[in-house]
Amino acid sequence: MDRRNFIKTGGAVALAAGLGSTTAKGFVPDHVWDKYDFGSGPAVKNRLNQGPFPTYPPEQVVPGSDVVMMTTPSKQVVPNFGMGLITYMCDEVGPPKKEGESLAQSLENLAKMTIGSKMYIRLDWKDLQKNPGKLELCEHWRLVLEMAQKYNKRIGFRVQLQNPEIPGHAVPDFVADKVPFVKLGTTDQIGLRGKVQYIPRYDHPAFMSALQEFDAMLADMYNGHPLIEYMDTYMYGFWGEGHTWPFDGNPFPDYITAEQTFTEIFEMQLQNWSKVPLTTNTQPDYSRVGNSELLDRTIRSHNWLRTDTIYIENTQIEALSNRPPWIGATIECGISDGASETSGMRDGITRSDGIIYHARDVGANYFSLWNWHRILADRILNYYRQFPGAIDELDRCIGYRVRPSWIWHFEKDEHPGLVLGLVNDGIAGVPGVLYITVFSDDGKVNVCGGLDSGYPLPGKVRQAQVILPKGTEWKGLKVKAEIEVKGVRYPVRWACHQQTNPDGSLTLQPNLR
Repeated sequence: MDRRNFIKTGGAVALAAGLGSTTAKGFVPDHVWDKYDFGSGPAVKNRLNQGPFPTYPPEQVVPGSDVVMMTTPSKQVVPNFGMGLITYMCDEVGPPKKEGESLAQSLENLAKMTIGSKMYIRLDWKDLQKNPGKLELCEHWRLVLEMAQKYNKRIGFRVQLQNPEIPGHAVPDFVADKVPFVKLGTTDQIGLRGKVQYIPRYDHPAFMSALQEFDAMLADMYNGHPLIEYMDTYMYGFWGEGHTWPFDGNPFPDYITAEQTFTEIFEMQLQNWSKVPLTTNTQPDYSRVGNSELLDRTIRSHNWLRTDTIYIENTQIEALSNRPPWIGATIECGISDGASETSGMRDGITRSDGIIYHARDVGANYFSLWNWHRILADRILNYYRQFPGAIDELDRCIGYRVRPSWIWHFEKDEHPGLVLGLVNDGIAGVPGVLYITVFSDDGKVNVCGGLDSGYPLPGKVRQAQVILPKGTEWKGLKVKAEIEVKGVRYPVRWACHQQTNPDGSLTLQPNLR
């Protein structure tokens, strides 16, 4: 197909059909992310008073307060929502393959690894739908859901609209038969060797209609599903990462059409996935398709970020490292299989350990346990057995690790109260709103409120006041935490050395003497 002639006619048809009706803001220029005005964080219901709390006149907010309990950091892995090492079960070339081993066994071997608290899977659109009007889930998707249930591990996932690593297209045949594809060419720099790469006209009415139907059906099944942790944003191009590098240009008639198409897709996904965090790739807009606008909308809608590397563009590091504290970030980088020829040892550090330490540097919430294009539990464990240090260190600091470090008790106007000095021993802010509840087992005491979104921050103390009913004895009460993301609350286990209860809460008792 002659791309230039097609664009002259096809683009006009698409726009005439009413696609891209979302108003485009235009290209969002690169900017410093630190203190950039992305708007406020998620709304906080029943915000707790977060100080300051003077003890003495003239203000005397907490008269006679005294520290009655303390906690210290835990050295254990704390597998809360919104954080963790995430085991890759399937990438762009498919699920694990081992001679003499069934697919189910290979996936279970990955799922049961103790060094991963979450799982991740990439799928092509055609893996989940083959015909209009219904979903037809592939075997590895169904097996991963079974393994998630069995091993109590939640799933992050991506549905790819274009995949250069497979023969043919990533979309179902019934879509490919109706949608024009633009030829990009052949390259050995990415993708299946010798494959002629094509890109669909995403803005074509048949493509948009089919994607809207598919996403609605998928969300109907999995939006708010107890096993789903997050979903990646549908993006342009190879692997859905927002580019068709190393090819120049894109199949759209102009930048506005490209941006409108993908903002419309994003808004569709935002509406359908009202309970599931969406993660948008920080890929710079190499292909000029509106990535900067998608990133901006992602932050303003309190969704999350991801990256497929840690060693390429410095603009990605700027975005990840200086994102608002309530925004989660997942880092995807392949690691060695432990073979000497893949370790890349320099100065006593393997290349994979270097990647892991750099994931820490940007304050990651998630990090991939992934052998790029060669997924297998044996390979991950072969590396881990030889070089456990960096992985174990990351596992014990990734994401947010919150605890009430100080607990003060006071009485004012005949009401007892507590001030909690909350700290975060992790490397990331809380990717949502942290809610604190002080309660008694008999239900007579149940006081709950939220911190400002993203707090407590790593390395800082966030104080919060809880006023108790008259006559309440603080000893024996319990304090628990929950994180709220997109209106859904998830229990948070305190990351403290002191013993917690089976539900993750902490029983209040004097422990300073």
